Amino acid sequence: MKVAIVGPSTRFLSGISYFTIRLSNALAGFAEVKAILFREMLPKILFPGWKRVGKGLSSLKFGENVEVHEILDWYNPLTWLKAVEIARKADAVILEWWTSSVAHMYLAIELLMGKKPIIIEFHEVVDPFEHSILPIRAYSRVMGWAIREFAAHFVVHSEADREIISRIYGIKREKIAVIPHGIYDHYEKLPKEEARATLGIKEDFVILFFGLLRPYKGVKYLLSAFERLPEEIAERSRLLIVGETWEDKEVVQLARRSERRERISVVARYVSDAEAALFFSAADVLVVPYTRASQSGVAHIGMSFGMPIIASDVGGLRESLRKYAGTRFVQPRSVPSLRDALVEVFEHRREYEPPEDLRWESVARKWCELLTELKGEREKRN
Repeated sequence: MKVAIVGPSTRFLSGISYFTIRLSNALAGFAEVKAILFREMLPKILFPGWKRVGKGLSSLKFGENVEVHEILDWYNPLTWLKAVEIARKADAVILEWWTSSVAHMYLAIELLMGKKPIIIEFHEVVDPFEHSILPIRAYSRVMGWAIREFAAHFVVHSEADREIISRIYGIKREKIAVIPHGIYDHYEKLPKEEARATLGIKEDFVILFFGLLRPYKGVKYLLSAFERLPEEIAERSRLLIVGETWEDKEVVQLARRSERRERISVVARYVSDAEAALFFSAADVLVVPYTRASQSGVAHIGMSFGMPIIASDVGGLRESLRKYAGTRFVQPRSVPSLRDALVEVFEHRREYEPPEDLRWESVARKWCELLTELKGEREKRN
């Protein structure tokens, strides 16, 4: 089996960059994998994290058995032709859907690929930023429709997402496979006391929010819950809010004005993998207070660290975290529910093992089953 995966390179550090690398490496244990990556995904100034584009902040690398081609430029059709030349040698092509800024390149690749099976993997079902701007939303709908017309199959990470894309995009459910998102276990876990000493944390109970600061992440509810903790717990606690500010600058101001601001640390920037390992190693609990979600790559880091996770019961979060014994689900936007869960974790702290079906080898096997099935269907038709 030969597979081509098209997605963003590590120049654009994001959850989907990590996913592309991990999926490529995992599939390489079962198939011949070529990774075709965006070199210039869009004009750099339009990327919210443009200041860090191209900087080596990640320790995650493609394996030696993955053939990597970082060639796609948004403005250069010659690079699209080169990508097609490489992809044609594969039995199937996986397109990582993230943002409509790459839609024109995906459409060009599909039009030139012939009858090779194309699978669209929906890492992000609906981008909230694109959806909020009318011209971009309209472009996304038109181009998204065109791209879906040429796809043989679709992959999402949860049954909730399957229902969403079937309803919104009119895709038949039998053409949508559910394959879970693997855990991110490439971070080095450090002794808790060592991590806290490095970060200058003296408190006994450390609460972590990690990831891009966007309104739907629900951090303002976590701040309110922290402010409502019993004093005997609050005086022993430290809230860490770690993440690059994209659209939610309000949260930073709320943290600075909080009545417990002296026990809140805000790191409003992108952090390297080494720094991320420090924050996760130092924390006692990870909080994912999203108001909507397909999945959470951050939660998959938390599972690899074996830490308790407090997560909103929304979207695909329940499916991705329900088998993890360390999960406590809370009502979205509910400050009392978040506060009570924090108190519970404070009183009962322990480590947990991640589910076996979220190991990347298990995820890769599910992908191989789908790819083999699609290859067989194509051979029957021919």
